[in-house]
Amino acid sequence: MTAASFPPEQPTASQGHPTAEQTATPEKPHLNRVLKPRHLNMIAIGGSIGTGLFVASGATIASAGPGGALLAYALIGLMVYFLMTSLGEMAAYMPVSGSFSTYGSRFVEDGFGFALGWNYWYNWAVTIAAELVAAQLIMSFWFPDTPGIVWSAGFLALMFLLNVFSARGFGESEFWFALIKVLTVVIFIGIGLASIFGIMHGVEAPGFSNFTLGEAPFVGGLQAMVGVAMIAGFSFQGTELIGVAAGESENPKKNIPIAIRQVFWRILMFYILAIFVIAMLIPYTDPRLLQNEASDISVSPFTLLFERAGFAAAAGVMNAVILSAILSAGTSGMYASTRMLFSLAQQGKAPRLFANVSRNGVPRNALYATTLVGALCFLTSIVGDKVLYTWLLNTSGMCGFIAWLGIAISHYRFRKGYTAQGGRLEDLPYRAKLFPFGPLLAFALCLFITMGQNYTALIGDKIDWAGLAATYISIPLFLLIWLGYRFKHRSRLVRYKEMDLSSSD
Repeated sequence: MTAASFPPEQPTASQGHPTAEQTATPEKPHLNRVLKPRHLNMIAIGGSIGTGLFVASGATIASAGPGGALLAYALIGLMVYFLMTSLGEMAAYMPVSGSFSTYGSRFVEDGFGFALGWNYWYNWAVTIAAELVAAQLIMSFWFPDTPGIVWSAGFLALMFLLNVFSARGFGESEFWFALIKVLTVVIFIGIGLASIFGIMHGVEAPGFSNFTLGEAPFVGGLQAMVGVAMIAGFSFQGTELIGVAAGESENPKKNIPIAIRQVFWRILMFYILAIFVIAMLIPYTDPRLLQNEASDISVSPFTLLFERAGFAAAAGVMNAVILSAILSAGTSGMYASTRMLFSLAQQGKAPRLFANVSRNGVPRNALYATTLVGALCFLTSIVGDKVLYTWLLNTSGMCGFIAWLGIAISHYRFRKGYTAQGGRLEDLPYRAKLFPFGPLLAFALCLFITMGQNYTALIGDKIDWAGLAATYISIPLFLLIWLGYRFKHRSRLVRYKEMDLSSSD
C-alpha cells in the first residue's frame, strides 16, 4: 500500500463492479470499543505502580545509595518514556488488539511478530501464577491459619470474573485498583515532603544529611547501579498494557495520545519523587531497607514513613494497598494474555477456536485457556518439586524486556516505512518525539538491562552456568520460535515499500 492510496479509492456499482451487498462476507469476530479515556489513563498509571515501588524501592536505596537509586530510576524512566511514545505512535495510528505482535509481523517480519505474540502471552499467563502465590502470602498477614490455596483459588476466580463479562469489567476494576495505588503514593509523597520541610509535627527534618552520610550519595559503584537498573526495569513492566487496550478503547486516535503524553509526568511523580522522599528521610544504612520480601510489609519504606508520621495502622493499610496492586497485576495479566491469544488466532498463528468472541465482545475461549494455564503454573508451586515453578518464573521474567525490544524495533521500522510510502508526519494522530534517537536509545538501554540481568554469574572464580541458564533461557527460546517459524513459512524481512499500513487486524 502506498501513501497515495490512504485509504484506497473504491469503485462504484455504476462502473460495472459488484455492489457491497453482492460482495459481502461474514463479519469478522471483533472486540467492542468500550474502554473510556479514564480507563486508559488508569491502565497506563496502574501498569507502572506495583510492589516494585511499594516494597522493593527501599532495597534499591540501600544497595546504590540515594543518588545511585535516583539516577538509575531516572535513566530507566527515560527509557520507558521513549518506549511508550513509540508504542503510542503505532497504537494511535493502528489500534489493534494484537498490539506489538501485529506491529512486529507487519513492520519487521512475520515470524518476529509470531514469536513476540507467544512470548507476551506466556509472560502474562505465568505472571498470573506468580500473583496468586503473592496474594496468599499477603492474606496470611490477617488470616495466618487459613490454607493459602483457598485465597489463591478465590483470587483466581475473581480475576476471571472481572474479565469474562466485558472489557469494561476489566477497565472498571483496573480504574479502581489504580486509583487506590495513586492515592497511596500521593499521600505518601505529601507526608514525606511535609516531613522534609519540617511541617509534620513531631517528625525531625533531616535535611540533606542522608545524601552525605557515609559513602552517599553513590554507594557500591557501577555494579550497584546496574543492579538497581534491573529492579527498576522490572518495576516499570506493565506500562505497555495501554497498547493492548487500544484495540478496545473508544476513539483511540484521540484518547491514546492523551494517555501517552501523561506517562512522563507519572514516572516523574510516582517513582522519582517517591524515591527522593524515601532517600531524604530514611538513611541508606537502615537495615530495614534491605528487607524487601513481599511477605513482610512491615519493612516497606512506605510503612516506615507512615509509622513515623504517627499512623499506627500503617502495616495493615499498606498490606491492603499491596494486595490491590497484586490483584491489579493479575487481572491485567489475564486481560493482556487473553487478547494476545485472540489476536494470534485471528492471524492464523494460534488455533482458530481462540478467535471466537462472545456476544458482549469477550474472547472467552482464549480467556479459558489463559486461566487454565495460569492455574496449572500455580499448582506447580504447591505440588511436588518447586524447581519447575522457579524455572517458569525465570523464563517469564525476561519476556517483558523482549517485548520492549520488539516495540523499539517495530516503531523504528514503522516510521521508516510510513515515510517511504509517502505518509506525512503531520497526519499521524500522535507523533513520538526525538525520532530516531528515542527508539534507538530505548533499544540500547533495554538491551543493556536484558544482557545484564545476571552478570554476577560471570563474576568470580567459577561461572554459575545453572544461574545463567535460568536467567537467560527465554532469549534462545524466543529465537528458536522466531527462526523456526521463519524456516517453516519462508518469511522474510518486510520491505518498507511493501508494509501493510492499513489500520485493521
